[in-house]
Amino acid sequence: MADRTPDNPARQRVIDAVRAIPEGFVRTYGDVSPGAPRFTGAVLRTTDAELPWWRVVRADGSLAQGERQRALLDAEAVPFRSADPPRVDLRVCRIPHHA
Repeated sequence: MADRTPDNPARQRVIDAVRAIPEGFVRTYGDVSPGAPRFTGAVLRTTDAELPWWRVVRADGSLAQGERQRALLDAEAVPFRSADPPRVDLRVCRIPHHA
């Protein structure tokens, strides 16, 4: 699918980093775009690219997309800590920022 915004090397790095997250693992918004986590969110919100967006979580492991995101992560056996709200166990399934 085509992206709805102009080509931009920084956007492409985010898209490539999200595509590279393997099943069963996550990265935080800040891991994907160090120093600019909101940029990651903006790219995910405005792209038409097929991406595993559910594998990107907040820095504390909480989910930006709630139950929808939780169901997709559960299907990949991503572990959660017991918390309210539930949080991904980043100690187990986090991949460090994209270098």
